[in-house]
Amino acid sequence: MSAVTTLATARSAVTVAEDAHQVRRRRRLSPGKRWPAARLAGPLLVVVLWTAASAAGTLDPGAIPAPWTVAETAGRLWSDGTLATDVVTSLRRAAIGFSIGLGAGVLLALAAGLSRVGDALIDGTVQLNRAVPTLGLIPLFILWLGIGETFKIAIIAIVVYIPMYLNTHAALSGIDSRYVELAEVQGLSRLRFIRQVVIPGSLPGFFVGLRLSVTGSWLGLVVLEQINATSGLGYMMFQAQNYGQTDVILVGLLIYGVFGLVSDSVVRLIERRVLSWRRTLSS
Repeated sequence: MSAVTTLATARSAVTVAEDAHQVRRRRRLSPGKRWPAARLAGPLLVVVLWTAASAAGTLDPGAIPAPWTVAETAGRLWSDGTLATDVVTSLRRAAIGFSIGLGAGVLLALAAGLSRVGDALIDGTVQLNRAVPTLGLIPLFILWLGIGETFKIAIIAIVVYIPMYLNTHAALSGIDSRYVELAEVQGLSRLRFIRQVVIPGSLPGFFVGLRLSVTGSWLGLVVLEQINATSGLGYMMFQAQNYGQTDVILVGLLIYGVFGLVSDSVVRLIERRVLSWRRTLSS
């Protein structure tokens, strides 16, 4: 009996040693521990280098003003209400266009991914639209919709819906057919199949498209707000260009950058919460 116990103990020790070796191997090959707010390290390093170069007189103040000059300009614009108005206007345009593009991209992806007829009618059309530069549609949309807010929101929606559709549709197409067969064996209804199989299977691609769409909405907004606009961050930067105010231009660029970083971080946070079951290299 003691020999059996000794043998079992030895096997257990070997198993524990192998598990410990596997854990050490994973730690050696993995990127490492995730640090809180680690994504701010890069931008903060750029600001530090910018500050040091400005203090040393390496940078031409007329071309690239010092960080403290940009901060003073931002404070002045905020105090007189100009910056606050432009920020609110830009956020409203981006939010409306993004919402329309998000809804259109998801609905088209579902229609194309769940139906052969939908795929035949939708996918080729979207791929054709994808091949045409979206900003190249601006002259045509101005003729159709005028030069007001409508065409700006429409262009942002197009910029957003294309990556949303492509990534969500790719995720839907990549769902393992065995899950479909299992759902048929279980007798799931169409609605339950979509809720329990389609939506969970498409979420990884959906979030990839969401991150690309968020970034695209800000990129489109930068260009569109310089076309016959009377307010917005892009309009503010365009006016500053006419008067050679590089500090005001940098204020606008920094705000766009902050908006992009914050929105992307929010999407990543939601993705980690929703897809907490998925073990990936980044997690």
